[in-house]
Amino acid sequence: MYTSIPVRLIGKFAATFALLITILIPATAQQLNGKVVDRTTNTPLIGASAVWKGTTKGVSTDASGSFTLQSADATTPHIVVSYLGYKPDTVDVSGKTTVTVALSPTSSIQEVVVEGQQTRYSALTPTNSQVITNRDLEKSACCNLAESFETNASVEVTTTDAVSGAKQIQMLGLDGSYTLLTTDNVPALRGLSTPYRLNYLSGTYIESIDIIKGMGSVLNGYESISGQVNVKLRDPEKTERLYLNLYGNSLAKFDANLNVSAQVSPKWSTLLMLHSDHLGNRVDRNKDGFMDLALGTHHNVYNKWKYKHGDTWVSEFGVNALRETKLGGQMDYEKGEPVGPEQHYGTESETERLSFYNKTSYTFPGRPYQSLGFITSGVHHKFNSLYGRRNYNGEQNTGDLRFIFQSIIGHTGHTYKVGASFLYDDYTERLEQNRLARTERVPGIFAEYIFNNSENLTIVAGARTDFHNLYGTVFTPRLNVKYDLTPNTIFRVAAGKGFRVANPISENTASLVSAREFTFREELEPEKAWNLGGSFTQYFELGGRPGAFITDYYYTMFQNQVVADMYSNAHQISFYNLQGRSFSRSFQAELQYEVLKGFDVKTAYKYFDVQTTYNGELQQRPMIPQHRFFVNLGFATPFDKWRADLTTQYFGKMPLAYAEGHSGAANARSSDRFYTLNGQVSRAFKRWEVYVGGENLLNYRQPDAILGASDPFGPAFDASMVWGPITGRVIYAGMRFKIE
Repeated sequence: MYTSIPVRLIGKFAATFALLITILIPATAQQLNGKVVDRTTNTPLIGASAVWKGTTKGVSTDASGSFTLQSADATTPHIVVSYLGYKPDTVDVSGKTTVTVALSPTSSIQEVVVEGQQTRYSALTPTNSQVITNRDLEKSACCNLAESFETNASVEVTTTDAVSGAKQIQMLGLDGSYTLLTTDNVPALRGLSTPYRLNYLSGTYIESIDIIKGMGSVLNGYESISGQVNVKLRDPEKTERLYLNLYGNSLAKFDANLNVSAQVSPKWSTLLMLHSDHLGNRVDRNKDGFMDLALGTHHNVYNKWKYKHGDTWVSEFGVNALRETKLGGQMDYEKGEPVGPEQHYGTESETERLSFYNKTSYTFPGRPYQSLGFITSGVHHKFNSLYGRRNYNGEQNTGDLRFIFQSIIGHTGHTYKVGASFLYDDYTERLEQNRLARTERVPGIFAEYIFNNSENLTIVAGARTDFHNLYGTVFTPRLNVKYDLTPNTIFRVAAGKGFRVANPISENTASLVSAREFTFREELEPEKAWNLGGSFTQYFELGGRPGAFITDYYYTMFQNQVVADMYSNAHQISFYNLQGRSFSRSFQAELQYEVLKGFDVKTAYKYFDVQTTYNGELQQRPMIPQHRFFVNLGFATPFDKWRADLTTQYFGKMPLAYAEGHSGAANARSSDRFYTLNGQVSRAFKRWEVYVGGENLLNYRQPDAILGASDPFGPAFDASMVWGPITGRVIYAGMRFKIE
């Protein structure tokens, strides 16, 4: 009995590293590993050129200033190292396997800052990745994370219900809960924060956003199923010393944002980011007696610190605190109304959130490819809310630890990462008289191997084994392959498995704004799914202008899923484990092209086939369009003095859950087809920038967004069937002020 336990553990541990061991290829060819630095400051020079003398065989240095050359390519034992603004140097490397080259700045060249348009689809990453740059973020209001995807075709942002105003992302046709959301590659805004998490990051906190479709790295855990959205926050070392953004719109919503950074010492830098927004104006444009948007006040503060000691130690930590209050419902609703026949329908929520993180890395001297990393994070999230006469309260406490070691096998063409993690999640939820609680303790180990032949093939193979205290051992394999047929023609394939424990109430709070009763038919099991897909990218030049064509297809198949069934009974939302099939097929084709100097066009078509088995019948998931078109037009004059952007989207019909007891449009089995149009114009000065724009300029509004609005405490009330805009046209204006 006692001897069988370690045997099983050893077997699980071995399974984690089996993939790594079988694909490791010992390096037999001789390599020259080097690093290029500034002679005065000893800082790495990124993009420097290292070439074997007398040949064209060379490479550029990476983000750490490092390079690798194949000895077989040499005709003489000398390399030529050069970098713009520095004196080139020829170095004798006879008998050496590592070398550090220090270049001296020339005195004949002045510093030049060149700003260009970043390629949004990366040609370097092994995953299907797209970048939303800071320049893209400024194309729209971007008051929070929800508005950061308006000019992007890969991620959809939907409104969950017609009362609370909560928004959620979708990727590959799946709910946002299946997308791993990270900040600076640290898992964040998960669990009970899901309903309103897109409000919890101000757009002014964000430097850029990486969107990864399909399976990502095992280093970030096992929860990702449809993809990952990594939000890169502003860097204390590189951001503006002062950044001010003020915003107001036609609904009388106001935002104020202030960022202040400072270089405290040669090793320490800090960044303080502040955000506040307020909506106190009751608006009912569709005359249904309900506020189109919930009133609310939000205060948010984020402080980051960064420590850097030469090329060895880098440490970064941050603290975030926020408080948010919301009030929605009927126009005459007042907070704390007593229960009674004259009571108005309303929603209330108060949220307090405190989080922190630390990332510390150590790079071994003389070995830029070898490092140790330690990542910690913690979250306290608490809320109290009211939906009509239903109270829903919750608290989440989370701690996450990760240790990562990275090195090479022979040379940098064979890189590996190994490590261990520990996740602690403590959840408590109360819905009316029902209490749900669980505590998860999950230690885990992981390994990832990266093969790069420096020409056209990159393979990333990883696996992790986690030991869940409630659900046993969880094995998560993942694979990403990138093959460059030519430098401009790229194929990618991704496959892997995801695992997550659902929070069915917080992930379906929209149904709380209805008369539907929450019923749990059985004890719910964790969700498990396989994701397989790939992409094709073709960069091209036409008429001297750059362009790119990207197409991808992903198939997600659930082994188990927590089904939220609104089809079977119009008066209930039932939760049970999947009994049958559930899958998502996603296809996207996108074209980007610079038609004229400064005039960019981006257009995309998306097709979704998302089906789940409800009570033994395979049906389309509700409120997901099968067809969607997207067009973005962007124009900018030299130096971005004037900028204008216009984005239009077409949404095809969406299936709806049958609404019993209604007639006409309220009893429809599918939504309407509709278009939305957003636009913005900006004018930049030396330090100032002003902008004016509009959302939903065509003023389309979903008819009958709230079913049974005249009797909100009756059995036919339902504000959760939202598939289109609620508020109609919104005009906004704002200003930005920067001191570099």
